[in-house]
Amino acid sequence: MKRHSLCKEFYVKIPQSDTVFFQLFVKKMGWTIENKKDLLDKYIASRPQNVALTDDDILGEIRAVRYAK
Repeated sequence: MKRHSLCKEFYVKIPQSDTVFFQLFVKKMGWTIENKKDLLDKYIASRPQNVALTDDDILGEIRAVRYAK
């Protein structure tokens, strides 16, 4: 199924005992399921490969945000 802008994404937490039923329902409706690992893998695959920042630059920004007053 091709995703389009009319789709809404959200996180659903269901009991372990209902996962088989939920997966069948999702398949019947033509929806897709992605877990947190799938989302993280997709994000990592889409990240820029050649960023013009050093580790020190990144740490400096983190410290600026973390310790800003």
